[in-house]
Amino acid sequence: MQDDLAIRARGLRRSFGDLRAVDGIDLDVPRGMIFAILGPNGAGKTTLLRMLATLTRPDAGTAQVMGHDLAEHPERVRAAIAMTGQFASLDEDLTGRENLVMLARLWGFGWRAAKARAGELLAAFDLAEAAKKQVKDYSGGMRRRLDIAASLIVTPGVLFLDEPTTGLDPSARAGVWRLIRGLSAEGVTILLTTQYLEEADQLAGRIAVIDHGRKIAEGTSRELKAQTGSGVLHVTPLDPGNRAIALGILGETAQADPEGARLSVPVTDDAEAAAHLARLSEAGIRLVEFSLGAPSLDEVFFALTGKEAA
Repeated sequence: MQDDLAIRARGLRRSFGDLRAVDGIDLDVPRGMIFAILGPNGAGKTTLLRMLATLTRPDAGTAQVMGHDLAEHPERVRAAIAMTGQFASLDEDLTGRENLVMLARLWGFGWRAAKARAGELLAAFDLAEAAKKQVKDYSGGMRRRLDIAASLIVTPGVLFLDEPTTGLDPSARAGVWRLIRGLSAEGVTILLTTQYLEEADQLAGRIAVIDHGRKIAEGTSRELKAQTGSGVLHVTPLDPGNRAIALGILGETAQADPEGARLSVPVTDDAEAAAHLARLSEAGIRLVEFSLGAPSLDEVFFALTGKEAA
C-alpha cells in the first residue's frame, strides 16, 4: 500500500542541456528499509537523490516522500528528511561539538537543549573524546560520522546518503555501515547511493541498479544474482598469457578479475560449465583451478551494465 512507502516516484526525469541525467525512473521505497541505488559514475544517482530531497527540480514525473508531494509541498518534504552528501558539510575551524551545537541552534533548539543534543550525538557516534578537536584534525572516518550525526539533529523520516563511504579505509567504512544499520533499526528509512557492490550487498534490503539515467534492474541481492543464471564458472589459466584467448573462448559474457588471473562466465547449468571446460581443453589451455558457484554482485553488475564496477 502507498501508506507503507517512504518514497514513491514515477517517471522522474532531469536533463542538463543535451545530457539526460535521469530518464524516467520509478521507485518504491518501503518505510524503515535500507534501499541502495547502485550505479557507475555518471549514472544519475546523485541527481536522483537531489530531486527527491527537493534540491533539484524534476523536468517531469511525480514523487511523494513520507506522504508529501514533491512539487506541491516541498517544505513538508524538507521537514521530513535529512541528507548527507559526498563531501562533509562541516566548518573545519569549529570543533565537533561546536558544529553540532550550531546546527541545533539553527533548528531552533535553545542553548541548553542544543548542547544536550550535541552530547547525545557525539556519544552515539563514538566521537565524545574528539568533541573538542577542530574538525580539520579529524580523520576521514571521523568526519563522515560527524557529518551523518549533523544530519540527525532532528531524527528524519528519510535519510539520504550520497556515497557515504567514498574515500574511507575499510575500517572506517565498516564503522559507517554499523551506524547505518543502527539508524535503520530505529525506524529511519535510508536511501543511499553507492558504487561499492559490497556495500549494497551488505546493507540494502533492496537494490536498484541504474545506468545512463535509467533503472535497469531492481530486487534483493539474491534476486539480482539469480538474473545472471544458476551459477558462475570460475577458471584460472596456468599461463597468464592465455587469459585473452580464454576470454574469447568463454564468450562475450565472460569477464576477467582485475586483481588476478581468474576468469568468470555465467552458466545456466552443469552441462554448460562442462562445455566451456571442454573448449578450453581442446584449445590447449591448461587450468590451475576451476570452480562453479553462485554469482557475486560484481558479476551481476557486469552482466547488467556490460562494465566492471568502480
